[in-house]
Amino acid sequence: MGRLKTRNETFKMYMRMKKMTLLASCLFVLAACDNGNSRKEAQVAQERDSLMRIIAEKDNELNDLMGTFNDVQEGFRRISEAEGRVAVANANPENASSKEVIRENMQFIQEMMAQNRSMIEKLQEQLKASGFKADKLAKAIEGLTAQLAEQQQRVQELEAQLAEKDIVIAQQTETISSLNSDVTSLTEENQSKSQKVSEQDKQLHAAWFVFGTKAELKEQKILQSGDVLKTTDFNMGYFTQIDIRQDKEIKLYSKSAKLLTSHPAGTYTLTKDVKDQYVLKIVNPEQFWSVSRYLVVQVK
Repeated sequence: MGRLKTRNETFKMYMRMKKMTLLASCLFVLAACDNGNSRKEAQVAQERDSLMRIIAEKDNELNDLMGTFNDVQEGFRRISEAEGRVAVANANPENASSKEVIRENMQFIQEMMAQNRSMIEKLQEQLKASGFKADKLAKAIEGLTAQLAEQQQRVQELEAQLAEKDIVIAQQTETISSLNSDVTSLTEENQSKSQKVSEQDKQLHAAWFVFGTKAELKEQKILQSGDVLKTTDFNMGYFTQIDIRQDKEIKLYSKSAKLLTSHPAGTYTLTKDVKDQYVLKIVNPEQFWSVSRYLVVQVK
């Protein structure tokens, strides 16, 4: 019992000394760090201020975007209200005051639709200039364009109803036709630009590959006198086009494979599948295709 008590007391003393040593070490580290704290704090404060300025600028850009977006939505609401007033007045077209209400509101609708069209174009420019990668906002703006086209259709139907009762003025007809033409032209222009960008993007990330036996490659003039793609008269239709961002694995369906075109070492691997046939795996597409966008593999 005496020995056990002594051991316990020794252990407790050892732990107290260990805690005191650890505390002393911590105090020493804190003292050493204190000298650098002031410089780090100044640097952190400077970086924080810079970041806050950037955040404030982006907030302002986003607020401008959302402000314009809300203005367009409000414009649609006011147009709908005007359409309602025209419908009510159209129920009693013989009344002189009803005719005046119809004229005034049809003119208002034309002005608001022209204003909305202008604001939608402004939204598109604001989003493009802001640099935001906001897919949802871009889709919302496309929705506004579609909503404008739908509202244009309703106005045309309303115009037809009023024309039957000889109360639509020629100026309104001309304005509606002009606005419809503008919307159609804008839609066609956007579709054309979108298609052009898509094609350019596709070509920018395009590559071509082919694999075949030595005899097949010679027959297609891909391999001539031991040189690959020596001339430009090879059969381009024998190649398969791929997107280098997506297509990173090519099955070669052969137990023997040799790359004839130049591609940096370490950017690809040749491994065998369960059928003991080679599969080319591109591990670094950007570097792999940096020398040539054509890949030729000789198989047996």
